[in-house]
Amino acid sequence: MLVLRSSAASPFGRKVKIAAHVLGLMDRIQIVDADTMNPEDNIRQQNPLGKIPALVLENGEALYDSRVIVEYLDVLAGGERLFPAGEARFMALRDQALADGIMDAALLQVYEGRFRPEDKHEPKWVGHQAGKVERGLAHAEAHLSAPAGELHVGHIALACALGYLDLRFAGRWRETHPKLVAWLADFEARVPAYAKTRVTA
Repeated sequence: MLVLRSSAASPFGRKVKIAAHVLGLMDRIQIVDADTMNPEDNIRQQNPLGKIPALVLENGEALYDSRVIVEYLDVLAGGERLFPAGEARFMALRDQALADGIMDAALLQVYEGRFRPEDKHEPKWVGHQAGKVERGLAHAEAHLSAPAGELHVGHIALACALGYLDLRFAGRWRETHPKLVAWLADFEARVPAYAKTRVTA
């Protein structure tokens, strides 16, 4: 069995789980929660950065981060399932990078609130990260909100980014990005794993 170290709320871990479902590989993966704040958790041996997700292979080697793991799973499933061939591959990778960047900036805002006392919050820093999210959403609204044709990794990453904004930011993005709202509804209808991997807290 492959072992996926992650947490239920991680958007990057969710990206891996949805990809595994789409590729028909979930029956080969055991999911084991990781506590990245616990120095006794062996996630720090599996990934020296202590970050999730990490995928422990059957030979004991570990792969990280989500981009590497999803590509590994794609190859395991026969290749070119979520990563198209030719120039289209780079468009999919670019879209994944945009969505991953939205998730990173959203996570940094959450961490500011979670790990720093309220009187030490840095509004300029939070605003800087919020600006990344908003610019990413504006670009996605304008350029990536047409119903997905053949599913690729960029679509999965974008859905996970929007899902994380629903989870941690009360879905406020929905008020100003109607095309993305419709896009996500279409994605969820086509990809049952999106609902299966949703968490509410």
